[in-house]
Amino acid sequence: MNLQNTRPGEKDMTVEEKLKALYELQSVVSEIDKIKTLCGELPLEVEDLEDELAGLETRITKYKDEVKNLDTIISNKKNAIKESQELIKKYTEQQNNVRNNREFDSLSKEIEFQTLEIELSEKKIKEFSADNKVKSQQIKDAKQRFDERSIDLKNKRKELNDISAETVVEEELLGKKADKIEEIIEERLLTAFKRIRSNARNGLALVTVQRDACGGCFNKIPPQRHLDISSRKKIIVCEYCGRILVDKDILTSLEDLVTLEE
Repeated sequence: MNLQNTRPGEKDMTVEEKLKALYELQSVVSEIDKIKTLCGELPLEVEDLEDELAGLETRITKYKDEVKNLDTIISNKKNAIKESQELIKKYTEQQNNVRNNREFDSLSKEIEFQTLEIELSEKKIKEFSADNKVKSQQIKDAKQRFDERSIDLKNKRKELNDISAETVVEEELLGKKADKIEEIIEERLLTAFKRIRSNARNGLALVTVQRDACGGCFNKIPPQRHLDISSRKKIIVCEYCGRILVDKDILTSLEDLVTLEE
């Protein structure tokens, strides 16, 4: 893998200087990773609680609309019963003044029909009232759940804010430090570093050789390859995990690196 091409017009750096810059950058971003680890799963927990509360609000609104609709239907059925009762009363009075059996039978059928309508409305009222009771309980349960999760969210946010307040300044300083180091690293090399880092389980794009093995995947490194790494004449990556390899004596400081640009 060729990671050594430079951008046009960029000040040349030796391979050793590039490796030192990458090493320092890895050290800084690893510190940032540690700070973020302090928050653990809190950001995700906060996000999950926010999503759950939004879902509960939607559910409560839906239940309330359903209860309102059922109330309207029940009210309409009660009005229909009153209308049928008035018609029965009217038809019964008319039966007293009929002139023949045909009129009497016709009114009797109307009374029978309205009686069935009342029975059907009463049955529907009973069914809708039962549904209404279930929906009302669901609203009560959802509200209780909402209140409980709101308290959980408040506590989680406070916990996250407390941790953030303790680390925000340090993380900001480290972020600026990382930006400063990135300025002296050629674009293609920096892009490769970030790509390797994004694919690495622990965020390590660059590792030191430990006991003749890769410090990332712990696979053994052949002696000749180890010598090439120690010479710092070219950038070498692990043939197993793809991480950039450096010898353990490459320690440097950011101040020394900055002077390269001055």
